[in-house]
Formats: sequence, structure tokens, C-alpha cells
Amino acid sequence: MSSPIRPQLSHAGIYTRDVGNMVDFYTRILGLVVSDRGPARSGGEIVFLTAHQDHHHQVVLVSGRSPDAGTTVQQLSFKVADLDQVKTLYRRVVDYGIGEIRQVTHGNALSFYFPDPEGNTLEVYMDTPWYVPQPHGVPIDLALPNEEIIARCEEHCRATPGFLPLDQWQGRISDRLGKA
Repeated sequence: MSSPIRPQLSHAGIYTRDVGNMVDFYTRILGLVVSDRGPARSGGEIVFLTAHQDHHHQVVLVSGRSPDAGTTVQQLSFKVADLDQVKTLYRRVVDYGIGEIRQVTHGNALSFYFPDPEGNTLEVYMDTPWYVPQPHGVPIDLALPNEEIIARCEEHCRATPGFLPLDQWQGRISDRLGKA
């Protein structure tokens, strides 16, 4: 019997109003780099951005979004290694002048959400070693010391019905995937 196919989402494309402004934002705030750019099939420009040498692109920006069109992006999420990196990017967003920032723990992640220049919601997050049933969101304060943020998150998670250490939750999902 062949193994089940398990696709992994590797990149997302966004139609934009102003490709140049969006490239500036994603490179300055998230540290992505342009891996390629050129004419889009639909006319205008397409730009490929990445944060890792193993991925040609993780975000694709394509001109052609109507000036009056609202966003259809629910969110684009960017995972980082640790809380120091979350805080560094948070400070970049604050320094950029974005005031609409939501800081939250989902139990399984410490995150903050903010809009890009065209109103698409972005999330920067790190994983935690815990699981709580989703959806779940509790405000956090990224101005606190790392140890306090982690301790508060863990305390909250352990008090939440359905809490599991992450490895136990992963075992349950692994069992489900094996039965698919």
C-alpha cells in the first residue's frame, strides 16, 4: 500500500495595488528578500520573496488588485524560532508606525497580528510546547520579560480544559494520520 500524500503549504500569493510599496514593507519588516521578479502573465509585475535559501519563494506579490477591492486574505503567518525573534519583529512593526497590533497566545503559540500596507493580516508567531483546544486566544504583553510571558502562558495552558503537552497531542494526530 502506498503512503498517503501529505501536501505542505509552501507559499502564498497576494494580488497587490502597489507592488513596490509591498516589497518595501515585506523586506523591511519581515526581512524577506527578493528572489526573482518580472512581468506577470496577467500584465503588471510579479515579485517572489523568501526568508530561506531552501525556498525560492514563500510570498508572491502580483500587481493587479483593484484600488477599491478589499482583501481576501484571512492571514499570512510567519513562524520564528523563539520569543526574542517575536519581540524583535514586534518592535520593527511598532517602529514602522503600525498602531493596530494584537498580541495573543493561542496556548500552542505566542503571536502578534498586524496589517500590511494593503490591509492583509499578518501573524508572527513561535510555537510553545503545549496544546489547548482551538480556537483559543488570550491577550499577552510582549513588553514583559520573556520568562514572565512563558510562565503566564504555561500557567494559563495548564488551567485550560483539554490541555496536553505538545508531544501527547502530536501522538494523537499521528495516530489519526496513520488511519487516514
